Amino acid sequence: MSTVTTTYKVSGMTCGHCEGAVSEEVSRIEGVSAVQAVAASGEVTVTSSSELDDALVREAVDEAGYELVGRA
Repeated sequence: MSTVTTTYKVSGMTCGHCEGAVSEEVSRIEGVSAVQAVAASGEVTVTSSSELDDALVREAVDEAGYELVGRA
């Protein structure tokens, strides 16, 4: 089974709690198998079974209380 890995830029993450909140919300998107959020770089790397709709990722990041800047 092939996977797609996409990296996004997210503003507002400053600590481990931020990373956890973003990872938790993004991991709820159907098809997502792994999420790695790094506050220091403001990057969130998402592994999924197929290409994700950026609008779904934006919604999840918004729900966590942060802002999706775009793809890195």
